[in-house]
Amino acid sequence: MVTADDRGRTGGLPGVLKGLATTARTALRPTHTAEYPDVAPSLPPRSRGVIALLEENCTSCMLCARECPDWCIFIDSHKETIPAPTPGGRERQRNVLDRFAIDFSLCMYCGICIEVCPFDALHWSPQFEYAETDIRDLLHEKERLGAWMPTVPPPPALDERSAEPAEVAAANRPARGTGLVGGGAARPPRTVRPKVVREQPSAPPQDDP
Repeated sequence: MVTADDRGRTGGLPGVLKGLATTARTALRPTHTAEYPDVAPSLPPRSRGVIALLEENCTSCMLCARECPDWCIFIDSHKETIPAPTPGGRERQRNVLDRFAIDFSLCMYCGICIEVCPFDALHWSPQFEYAETDIRDLLHEKERLGAWMPTVPPPPALDERSAEPAEVAAANRPARGTGLVGGGAARPPRTVRPKVVREQPSAPPQDDP
């Protein structure tokens, strides 16, 4: 008669053999260890490494700093007067960026600042090798943020069947009064319909008192 203890002792042997077989198969396979830092890792195209700054696109609108949940973006700017382009014109003012810094010791890489930027001044870069021995050195100014722009990958190509961007469509739109449509063909003449004049009902005659 086979007891429960006997079944437990004999049932464990196949499990041990299966484990040894798995170990043997794994030991014979070639390894795929990435030899970092001698070999650069293959990162996905949308990896979030560091935030790069395109300084000429920044208008100091402060939108990224206001929307940052960690308050790790610091922006300083001043106004500069632009002379009138034509005689008798009006002078204009523009914001000049003095400081743009990101404290990466506080940043949580949510990407909100990049999404809300209306002028595409902030971009994700796959660069991740910027560790420091002192946490205070993680406050990066605009010069270092701008140095990461060459590492930003190009945007993906648009679908050939997609609609034309609004900016391109507006630039290709012919000027008013030229009589030309998008392909350069002449605009067809407008059909002027004659106006129908409706007769007003005459008022009923009034009796003299």
